[in-house]
Amino acid sequence: MEFSDLPQVILLCGLIFFVTVLWRIFSIYAQSNKNGYSPPEPAGAWPIIGHLHLLLGANKLLHRVFGAMADKLGPVFSLQLGIHNTIVVSSWEVAKECFTVQDKVFSDRPKTLAAKIMGYDRAMFGFLPNGPEWRNLRRLVMVELLSNRRLDKLKHIPESEVNLFVRGLYGLWKSKGEGSVPVVELTERFGDLTTNVVVRMVAGKRYFGDGGFQNEEARRFQQATKNFLHLVGLFMVSDVVPLFGWIDSLTGYKGKMKKTAKEMDGILEGLMKEHQQKRKLSSIDELEQDFMHVMLSVQESDPSAQISDTAIKGTCLTLLIGGYDTAMVTLTWAVSLLLNNRHVLRKVQDELEKHVGRDRQVLHLTLARLLHGFELGTVLDMPIDMTEGPGITNPKATPLEVTFRPRLDPSLYV
Repeated sequence: MEFSDLPQVILLCGLIFFVTVLWRIFSIYAQSNKNGYSPPEPAGAWPIIGHLHLLLGANKLLHRVFGAMADKLGPVFSLQLGIHNTIVVSSWEVAKECFTVQDKVFSDRPKTLAAKIMGYDRAMFGFLPNGPEWRNLRRLVMVELLSNRRLDKLKHIPESEVNLFVRGLYGLWKSKGEGSVPVVELTERFGDLTTNVVVRMVAGKRYFGDGGFQNEEARRFQQATKNFLHLVGLFMVSDVVPLFGWIDSLTGYKGKMKKTAKEMDGILEGLMKEHQQKRKLSSIDELEQDFMHVMLSVQESDPSAQISDTAIKGTCLTLLIGGYDTAMVTLTWAVSLLLNNRHVLRKVQDELEKHVGRDRQVLHLTLARLLHGFELGTVLDMPIDMTEGPGITNPKATPLEVTFRPRLDPSLYV
């Protein structure tokens, strides 16, 4: 061994010693926090990162990984994710108890990099820990925004959007020539529909028309929303092993989060300024008061509520993000399953005809209107690809392309 190699050898030995001591500290800390019954955990935990390596991989879907673990370990098991001892629940009975009987125990939220950068430093009530600020925002949302009274005043929005959605499909079919069976990408259509509903209810704007994108802001909003949902579902090194948080900058994810946060904040700031300007020029009719108008009214009329501009933007972002992807994904999977089980699809349509008939439209429910109003099929009569994609909302990996033609009287689509 050359003397010139000694510094490197000493450094390597020191690093190994440091990692070993650090892992021992983490192990002692984890053991000291296990009081009473401890849920089972899978084998294979590594020093420092714990079970994190079992969850990572290009082709791994978290819900599938957790499901396989639950099959072996039971409905409740634990994982060591870096410095955090994590409980995974896959039983609805246990989940119900967690969020009802034991709700105070589980009322805190983890401090994640995504919540800090993209969630206005945890100002979104989905990221806020249990405390006065969270309770204040929760009361505002439940009493002022999502009450039956408020939703009843805004019910014309989803009704009109579903009407326009059906009319748009009929117009597309008619433009191809009567007797044709055109192909449409339903995932994108569902995305435009849900975007219009949530943005109109939250901020009073309609982004998409029958012809697709209406303006640059619509493109920006939808792309920023997709980026947000992708990034918030990723494991960040700083969330599980803060000591190595600098790795998040090297991977580029931290920069992407900052860019997405800036993009989304620019959109929300613009919407809020538009609302503030409208309020200065004239009074807003109660029927026209979207969620942002309601929060600005509370901010102006009740200083004790302590509703800041950041809290308003964070709450609006929560509602926009929460309403966009979940509805689109649910509708996409529902139609996919029905098309792969034609006997069930036929049974649904027969039931609709029995109770509604063919001389009137069913209520303004997206799936019911679609199934009642159109005969759906698949391209070349092939089964729908049911491959799942990554993400916290379990999206479909491939677009949902279907053939369609009207099945009711033309006057019902006008």
